[in-house]
Amino acid sequence: MKLRKGVMFPEKKGVMASRELVADDVVFSHERQIKSTKAQRGYFDHIAKVEATDRHTVLFTFKDFHAEWDFRSGYGHYAGIQPREVVAAGANNWKNHNGTGPFMLTDFVNGNSNTYVRNPQYWDKETLDGRSYKLPFADKLVYRIIRDEAAQHAALRTGKLDILESISWSAAEELKKNAPSLKWARWLATGGTYLAMRTDTKPFDDVRVRRALNMAVNKQEIVKSYYNGNAELFAYPMYPDWLGYYEPLSAMPESVKELFTYNPDKAKKLLAEAGHPNGFTFKVQVCSCSNQHMDLLPLVAAYLEKVGVKLQIQPLEYGAFLSAMTTKTNAPGYFMNNGHGNPTMSIRKNFVSGETWNPSQFSDPQFDRKMAAVYTERVEARRQQMLREMTREIIDKAPYIWLPIPYHYTAWWPWVKNYDGELRAGSVRPGPIYARIWIDQELKKKMGFQ
Repeated sequence: MKLRKGVMFPEKKGVMASRELVADDVVFSHERQIKSTKAQRGYFDHIAKVEATDRHTVLFTFKDFHAEWDFRSGYGHYAGIQPREVVAAGANNWKNHNGTGPFMLTDFVNGNSNTYVRNPQYWDKETLDGRSYKLPFADKLVYRIIRDEAAQHAALRTGKLDILESISWSAAEELKKNAPSLKWARWLATGGTYLAMRTDTKPFDDVRVRRALNMAVNKQEIVKSYYNGNAELFAYPMYPDWLGYYEPLSAMPESVKELFTYNPDKAKKLLAEAGHPNGFTFKVQVCSCSNQHMDLLPLVAAYLEKVGVKLQIQPLEYGAFLSAMTTKTNAPGYFMNNGHGNPTMSIRKNFVSGETWNPSQFSDPQFDRKMAAVYTERVEARRQQMLREMTREIIDKAPYIWLPIPYHYTAWWPWVKNYDGELRAGSVRPGPIYARIWIDQELKKKMGFQ
């Protein structure tokens, strides 16, 4: 990999002088990742070594071809590059952090806000109307953390927020009425909502039980009544935008379509065949941090109760909720939302044996071997075919109660210029988008806001 020349770390007093990002920084960051006690199991196992062959060239030597190499080393969750000076000063202290992005973190208030100022040494430029401009346009960026949904909407409506990135469908219509000047973008959630059933625990080790619970939930009604049509019945574990990987429900075999068709009579029949004619009771853990899940899970419980299955709902604060899954001590039922990531990641992290984000504890050695074969396949068309077949297989085996995927909205005021609702450039990386936005202060004042 050839690094762009002239990409600079700005000066960080007490931590480091301003200097260029070089190949040694990439090597250092990679080695720090793989040696960390928190390293994700197997994530970089395909790499034999990483070395700097000159100041701006990094050589990655693979043990084997890996289909996700570009995501993992280039733009994925663990692809960030840190200078060794930050680590030496103490990477657990936000005041020591430094990077080459368009903004520099200058203040952090836990649970309240992150404040950034313009990085005068940022490398990128933008051309508008034939003229080249140095980025970022904005001098300051404040990223607010507002946990209460009503407070979020009030802050947007009164102009205290310029942009609100994620708004539920249920709030969008009211905001459109109360603040008609807002501009809007609608987007399908980039993650799946489901109730995971531990396949290593009775009665969920029986696929008939898992299929029965899927048929017992009226998913079409959830789309129509709960989401008011603002959801897709079928959009997980593959995302509709992934051309070549995603297949619509209409293309699925009948056994898959059956899981998305409300059929409580067949659900009862399957439960009886599995030895549960009177149903059963099981515990489901849910994060109290999600108002939507706290509302949706009781609705799912009401459907299941009609076939004799009762839920014991256990709300947990986020730390305890996440810990239950990562330590494999989660309850037989686990209600969650999980991001897609990319086509290979979505299947691997959810359904390969021992993976952290596998709350159903689904484990099938044959399925694991298929996943390993996907990663070593160099031809994308073949990988697409392999993943389509694996997606059909895993949906059919129903380790989750597959639930509809909602749409969300982004809203912004007209004084936010050069923006059209974009959210990310790479995994959780909004910096290049924010760098290209500016605020028309005169328009803001003209509209009655300061």
